Amino acid sequence: QVTLRAGAELNARRLNQYTLTLRVACPGEDEEEERLFVRVTAGQALRCDAPFASAAGVVVQVPADVAPWTPLYAVLPQPLGGLMVSGGCRVPTLLPLPVSPQFRLRNHDTPLVLTRRGLVLAPAGGFKPSKDTQMFRLEIEVTDRRGHNCSGAVRVEVLPSRRPRVTFLEPQQAVTVPEGTGPLEVVTQVHASGDEVRYAIVAPTAPALFTIDEVTGEIRSTCQLEVAHARLVVRAYNALHPTDHDTTTLNITMQGTDRRAPSCIPALSVSQVTETVSPGSTLVTLRCTDPAGTEGSLRYALEGPPASRSRFRMEGPQLQVNTTLDYDSEAVAAVGFQFTATIMVTAGGQPPRSTRVPVLVTVTPVNEFTPACPNNATFTVPETAAFGSIVGRVAGTDRDYPPDSLEYSLEGGPGPTQPFSIDPRTGEIRVVGPLDSQRHKSYRLTVRLTDTRNDLDPAKWRSRLCDVAVRLQAVPDQAPVCTPEVQELWVMARSGGRQPVTLLACEGSPGTATLAYTIAGGNEDGRFQLEGNALFYLPNDLAEPRTFVLLVEVWGGPSGPRRSTMVALVVHVTPRSIPVPPSTTTQRTTLRKEPLVVTQTEAVWHPSVWFVAVLTVSGALLLAALGCVAQSLLCR
Repeated sequence: QVTLRAGAELNARRLNQYTLTLRVACPGEDEEEERLFVRVTAGQALRCDAPFASAAGVVVQVPADVAPWTPLYAVLPQPLGGLMVSGGCRVPTLLPLPVSPQFRLRNHDTPLVLTRRGLVLAPAGGFKPSKDTQMFRLEIEVTDRRGHNCSGAVRVEVLPSRRPRVTFLEPQQAVTVPEGTGPLEVVTQVHASGDEVRYAIVAPTAPALFTIDEVTGEIRSTCQLEVAHARLVVRAYNALHPTDHDTTTLNITMQGTDRRAPSCIPALSVSQVTETVSPGSTLVTLRCTDPAGTEGSLRYALEGPPASRSRFRMEGPQLQVNTTLDYDSEAVAAVGFQFTATIMVTAGGQPPRSTRVPVLVTVTPVNEFTPACPNNATFTVPETAAFGSIVGRVAGTDRDYPPDSLEYSLEGGPGPTQPFSIDPRTGEIRVVGPLDSQRHKSYRLTVRLTDTRNDLDPAKWRSRLCDVAVRLQAVPDQAPVCTPEVQELWVMARSGGRQPVTLLACEGSPGTATLAYTIAGGNEDGRFQLEGNALFYLPNDLAEPRTFVLLVEVWGGPSGPRRSTMVALVVHVTPRSIPVPPSTTTQRTTLRKEPLVVTQTEAVWHPSVWFVAVLTVSGALLLAALGCVAQSLLCR
């Protein structure tokens, strides 16, 4: 059995004959060889001829007022057994007629309908009326049962209708009905131009108060009219072509009806919005009713201060935001972040009836902006600055209201490497430790700015880190100060080791570790010795009293230029056998130091008097209740 390989394609125009060589061998017999000739003939494929298969396609012209579902074009079989697509697509008569050719619409951007039998139908709702020619194109694919297909196009040109259209001369009509109009009395009559015009009430869908004559257009009442206002929508249409129609609106008003003002819900509008609410947002929707039944004629207007009218507007019964509500602006702060207005609801009639709805809108803040650091935050402080001295003030800014309401903190806190503190409210930086320009020429501080007063939710607080530079200004060392600068002393010479004479009280510049002392003059025979600020006398065989005038030089240390102070010491040395006159008391002057004031603030809660009274009464009642419970338990 010889079969066609799967996927093979035969083309008789390229190769119309194949020669196959077959070899057959049976066990114990010689091999036989035969040749098989396969002839390929051209098949009859489905073909579409012009003009259907052309790029322009077949052109069909129909009027715009053609009825819905009207057949416009057909693809039909040929009488001789072929297939004809309006004369444009055919199958040669040598090929048997397909049982049911399939038709498929390749484009779906058309209102036309293609049936399974190859019929092109008008839209279900008919064509839309137009003064211009409308064009529609259908691309159709025809497939036979063997899978052969061809395609073509049909172009439908919809021509404007020449008959007169149904038209109302007045799209809206106002009708006034006298009080006491009874049933079946003519209220008014409508008239539309056109052919075969008929009339119907389309709104309300089930009219209970009025009826209309389908032919004449007369509108009559069905009962005793008691309502103040009614609205009817009447449609006029062509009886032969219902798609040709037009509508008019009738506003019917009764004379001498109810004059009560409209009522609205809510009667008072209080709303709260954030400052980021977008323009066009609806704050409140009024539900107003007119006792006279004329809800459709209610008018809404906004009254109030110019600030409120410019920021809000009325869209029907809806109060909407007209522009941005910036909480951080001075204009919003000037009105206390609250806007007041009045919505005027007016009903028709003479005289007009109105109702006022007060409106209160409160704007709440949103933390929108991040604090900003000051420009060039660099301060200079002398290295001799005392504890608590002000270095400078970090002036951060914040555009949220209230402006510049920031809290300041120092990253890392005060310490040996950062001898500064910052006031959390004012941002003032103060010295809280020793400064040494030889160890640190400058300090780099990181200050955090936090806007804690712009939002109640701590998670929405914004902060920013600012770099602050503090430069130390070196102060030249001052000469030491000794008190007193001149001393008169008496010493009783004794045998033995050295004798202490006095201690020099000297103070150097801040930052000076130690002072250096030396005897610059008057130390004859080396009888006196200095160890630090202590002066000692070295006794010897002194027979007579003697007075020594010593000059002691005191300076601040080896670094920098030497600045020294001279202290004069008058020392009277008396031998042990000679009576010593009463010693003179040396007056010493003590430097006055400025007091250091440290302020510490503690948070204390002082409740109101009424709260203490209520708490006391509640406690007494609780104790009384517990006593009653205990007594009842003991009695049981």
